[in-house]
Amino acid sequence: MPWILLFAAIATEIVATVFLKASDGMSKLWPSVIVVAGYLASFGLLAKALKDLEVGVAYAIWSGVGTAAVAVLGVWFFDESASLAKALWIGVIVVGVIGLQVSTGGSQ
Repeated sequence: MPWILLFAAIATEIVATVFLKASDGMSKLWPSVIVVAGYLASFGLLAKALKDLEVGVAYAIWSGVGTAAVAVLGVWFFDESASLAKALWIGVIVVGVIGLQVSTGGSQ
């Protein structure tokens, strides 16, 4: 169950961050509402997941997966730059997250 909560926290953080860009500096009402609701949900879900997960690993996964996903979504939805170097560094983030999970034995 804590892993489901963590991945729900990641999903809501990704949605909130994408809508942060869409909110145009928090000047558009509905995207701004989604930002606030998304971050509140994300932190609440993360807090629940941390009852059973190591904080260092959970936070690294939460922030790493969120960062990589938002970078990809920025290219797809906002025509942000895409390059081999950017793809490489996103891959490094993903490998780091996997490495953390493997190094803790994937338990809990």
